[in-house]
Amino acid sequence: MNNGDNCIPVATFAEATAYLLHETFEGSPEGQPSAYLDRGTGFFSTLADLSAEQVSRDLEGTTIAAQTEHAKFYLDRLCEFIGGRTEKVNWEDSWLIETVNDSEWEALRSKVRDSYENAIRRVAATSDWDSRKVGMALGLIAHSAYHLGAIRQIAKNLK
Repeated sequence: MNNGDNCIPVATFAEATAYLLHETFEGSPEGQPSAYLDRGTGFFSTLADLSAEQVSRDLEGTTIAAQTEHAKFYLDRLCEFIGGRTEKVNWEDSWLIETVNDSEWEALRSKVRDSYENAIRRVAATSDWDSRKVGMALGLIAHSAYHLGAIRQIAKNLK
């Protein structure tokens, strides 16, 4: 990214990316427009009221615990790639957790928050946004939003 006539400033891109990540994980700010139909809901509020037993229940061929771990794993790996990682990733490892007990569920939710905060820091610290990194940043948003939707759909079937 440069600041030519057809490009946006790096700071503008980073700010827009961080805003959409914030909305995906923390929900839309009060009184602000939303990218989502379900205003104010994000990963953290969706996961907060679910028990370990609920998130470990297999519905539609997956569990909320598995979806949560996979979304966190993806977030972590893409941040590593934006930061310069070149080693291959075994993506199957992102689906290893399917069930959790109470303490594991609490830890997983905490790790999701840590991964989200790391992503915000990574986006803010990146100044060399080439097309590959821009694609990864968009992937952070799209992939996280997809799994938020999947988790919310599964959670609806729990009740």
